[in-house]
Amino acid sequence: MSLYPPHRAPGTALASRPARKARPVSRAHERGMTLVELLVAMAVGLLIVLVAISGLVAGQRGAATVDTASQLRDDARFATDMIQRLVMQAGFEDIPFASAPYKSSAAQYKHANPGSSGSNIDIKTLQPNVYGFNNAVPNATDPLHSAAARKKDTPGYGSDVLVLQYQTARSDPGLDASAPDGSMITCNGLATQDAQDTATSRGTRLVSILHVAESEGELALMCTARNKNGQFETVPLVKGVENFQVLYGVDNVTAGTAPAGHVDSVPDSYLRADQLTVTGDLNATYTNWRRVRSLRIGLVLRGPAGSAQEKAEIKYHPLGQASYENNNDPGSEFTPHDNRLRQIATLSVQLRNCQNQGYQPSSGDAPCDVVLPK
Repeated sequence: MSLYPPHRAPGTALASRPARKARPVSRAHERGMTLVELLVAMAVGLLIVLVAISGLVAGQRGAATVDTASQLRDDARFATDMIQRLVMQAGFEDIPFASAPYKSSAAQYKHANPGSSGSNIDIKTLQPNVYGFNNAVPNATDPLHSAAARKKDTPGYGSDVLVLQYQTARSDPGLDASAPDGSMITCNGLATQDAQDTATSRGTRLVSILHVAESEGELALMCTARNKNGQFETVPLVKGVENFQVLYGVDNVTAGTAPAGHVDSVPDSYLRADQLTVTGDLNATYTNWRRVRSLRIGLVLRGPAGSAQEKAEIKYHPLGQASYENNNDPGSEFTPHDNRLRQIATLSVQLRNCQNQGYQPSSGDAPCDVVLPK
């Protein structure tokens, strides 16, 4: 058997073969993405990125809204708890005064008032324990008796001022000069312990004044109380309160009119602070205030700018119902125009203590009766 191919003899050279021609490459295999296809791909990618970012932003805004709503509820709960405690204290008298009412006349009340020196207090000019101003800002030097009207379109417009007064309770009722037991607090949350705050007359009282003002660029519910030096000092109590409304549940009071007859200690109507004023008659005005039996209080708290999901115009009724809305009471209806989240807090509190400050009419022995002192 031959080892050589049949077409070539042994010893002969290998014949060269003609080179193969290269196949032409198809143009379809050489072509990349066109500009249109690239733009379409980029647009789809950007759309996916935008959807993802939008979802992330929406999630973050939703979480921020939830956090703000939770904070507003906590602030509202704290504010209502504090206000309720302060209102319940209003009119409290230490045992030497609560156990010594005077039923005869304003003159006897003035000279026989218990205290270290007889006190010489006139019931006709002794400011009631519950007092207030409608749509006002308290006077910086005399917040107890004076306030300025709020101007329209200014921060806090429509907000009221509430003044509450009460005595301290002695730690030892048998000692006239004993220190307070610390059970009574002012609106700044301090329990008074100083002996100088022990009531020595019916006019010796702690005071808590609640109102709305700006603090560090944000509206807040403010507390004005006396400091250790006896001077009035204002501190923020609850941040974000932009509307503070107070109505007074009164017993047998006609707006703007001197009181007549007796009372039964049950409120029969709600009036504004200015409606309890009898023009030119401080005695009648103060008697109307002593006929207050309950308070209805409303607050509107707001979160930071952008805390709401969208900007919407919403009408709020701080006092809880549209029936309390009154054109003569700015703030009883409240319509903001921004994107802040808001929370309404409304409470009604029945006064625990008599507000007649120890003065009892000579006719009748009804509990907590109040008549016009003459």
